[in-house]
Amino acid sequence: LVSAVQNGANAVYFGADEFNARMNSKNFNREELKKAIEYAKLRNVKTNLTLNILIKNDEFSKAMELVEYAYTCGIDAIIVQDLGLAKAIIKSFPDLEVHSSTQMTVYNLEGARKIQEMGFKRCVLARELSVDEIKHICKNVNIEIEVFIHGALCICYSGQCLMSSIIGGRSGNRGKCAGTCRLPYALLNNGKEVDKGYLLSSKDVCTLDILPELIQAGVKSFKIEGRMKSPEYVATVTKIYRKYIDLAMSNEPYIIDPNDKKELLQVFNRGMFSSGHFSNTPNKNLVFKDKPNHMGLFLGTVQKYNKNKGYITLKLKEPINIGDKVSVEKESGSYTISELMENKNNIRETKVNQIVTIGRIKGSISSGDKVYKISSKYITTTANESYKSENRKVSLNCNVIIKKSCPVTIKITSCNDLLEYKNLDITYQMPYIPEDAKNRPLDKETIIRQISKTNSTPYKFENIKIDLDENVYLPKLSILNELRRISLENVVDYAISQIHRTYTSPSSNINKKDTIEDMRIFAQNKTNLSNCIPPKISVLLNIINLDFDYSKLKNIDNLYIPLKYFINKKYENILKTLTKKFDTYIYLPTILKGNYKNLFYSNAKNTVQNYKIKGFVISNIGNIKLLHDLFTDLNTHFKVIANYTFNVFNSNSVLELKKLDISKFTLSPESDKNTLLNLCNYNYLQKELIVYGKIPLLNMNYCLLRRK
Repeated sequence: LVSAVQNGANAVYFGADEFNARMNSKNFNREELKKAIEYAKLRNVKTNLTLNILIKNDEFSKAMELVEYAYTCGIDAIIVQDLGLAKAIIKSFPDLEVHSSTQMTVYNLEGARKIQEMGFKRCVLARELSVDEIKHICKNVNIEIEVFIHGALCICYSGQCLMSSIIGGRSGNRGKCAGTCRLPYALLNNGKEVDKGYLLSSKDVCTLDILPELIQAGVKSFKIEGRMKSPEYVATVTKIYRKYIDLAMSNEPYIIDPNDKKELLQVFNRGMFSSGHFSNTPNKNLVFKDKPNHMGLFLGTVQKYNKNKGYITLKLKEPINIGDKVSVEKESGSYTISELMENKNNIRETKVNQIVTIGRIKGSISSGDKVYKISSKYITTTANESYKSENRKVSLNCNVIIKKSCPVTIKITSCNDLLEYKNLDITYQMPYIPEDAKNRPLDKETIIRQISKTNSTPYKFENIKIDLDENVYLPKLSILNELRRISLENVVDYAISQIHRTYTSPSSNINKKDTIEDMRIFAQNKTNLSNCIPPKISVLLNIINLDFDYSKLKNIDNLYIPLKYFINKKYENILKTLTKKFDTYIYLPTILKGNYKNLFYSNAKNTVQNYKIKGFVISNIGNIKLLHDLFTDLNTHFKVIANYTFNVFNSNSVLELKKLDISKFTLSPESDKNTLLNLCNYNYLQKELIVYGKIPLLNMNYCLLRRK
């Protein structure tokens, strides 16, 4: 956090020790959380708390208590995935920003418009959008848009990955992703292996080349992924992106220094960088299948290896120095360079194309092996130095008054409109009366020089006014140092008092209709409902077989048919048979964009007219807006079912779905038995559970088959 602040971040996001999507990293406890907020905001850096996981009923009150604690500490925003939690925060803390996490899978204009209606202040878009798609969303909403610009990239739409949960037993939606996609796999075609390796391990994304386009598109916040990286990584990446964001917003030519790109690659890369999904054409270079972790910069191949002494000789593709770290392709570890030679002479640094020998490297090494430089001592040292000093300064005005027969006084006021400092007006007097000068009177230049020594503080004096009587004397300059030190400590105390808040519940202003208590009463009144009505069976026809006689189907209550079949004429007779026999719903895919979305717009109304359609199964919050745009009488004539992709884990989310006119929801395949039973205690909305069939583990914007 310190590294990000000192290297130019406008805002930082971080997790508490519970309820965040990086539960395996070191997060902040309560006292650390308070200090983190104060540290950042004293330096005019906003703070965002990540509560971006799905919340169970028995966790809900504790999550809200954490929000209240962060609110009183002065947090600026909460990043949320869980719909029920988000709406509860929006209601209970109306002056606190709530940002929709990328885990909410908002990937289109309809989704962004819907969460805008629901009271979110910022939308962190899915990472699968092109610049043109982002621009279209930015131009048509009144909500801030945030995008990821650098760092690790999931192969799956965030929030729609069940791979870690189903295979690894650890849910990414609950903050415990096992990184299952970073494992090696084989790609089979009819049982025959056609490819193998880390086939789902995407390269890190780098957007230096397109930053001006993203700024012009209207993006308000750029996010660097760095919560499980080193402070040196955070320092380097933040510093470089700060440089190029500022350059892009200036009138200077936007030219990228190749050395800056190389620094980014040096601190971390998975097989170089990727442009992610920002292009309008599919990225066939998204994945690096040879290695899932940091590979550094290619240094050269082993020309000669002395096994006894551990000497590697190679021709350098990159310069190296004593203290750098290298790796060899067949070895899993790394080696710190402690011995570097040219023609048997010890050297400390090198240049490209130089033939050198690196000493004391032993292992499974042979001629022809590739060697990589995985860290640079110079970059690491520079990064460390960058966050050990105060680079972020808030400007202040001061007036120093040194008059005969009066205590030495300083008055400090703000010279900015920052909330924490706007009304700053501090006066501090030293218990010391100036003396008459006998030889050398005090001068203004000396006072300014001493008062300006604010290097160890987050402040600088923009304007210094000196009110000095003639012929006065201070026996020690340390008096001025003490004056500066104590007065700035008072400034810190004042700013912290402005950062902290008192929470008053706005419960009297909350609409009492449709509350959790209503759900309890409803459930109590319907205690025998589940006993009276036998369970119904719904069937999803993922594949329709033209040779099968569907008139033979029976014992089905609801039929879900994917949208694509209603657009294809050859299935018309089968669909008419099915829609006459069963309550049929159009099943919308998890991601509906591009030509597929256009087909839906063009065919939806004709489909419901030509077939007996009962309603729709929707898979994303954007689908709600999409359907309402198409059918003004949607709630009158159709039922809408929320698919399992809505990730419902608590009753508050059920309540919000009902307010969105959802009539039924599908329980999450990630739910454990207790969570399912807890949700089933309430009959406020109909619910269904997937009991048979293959569970889609990933929804990707990447085609494994067209990679080459």
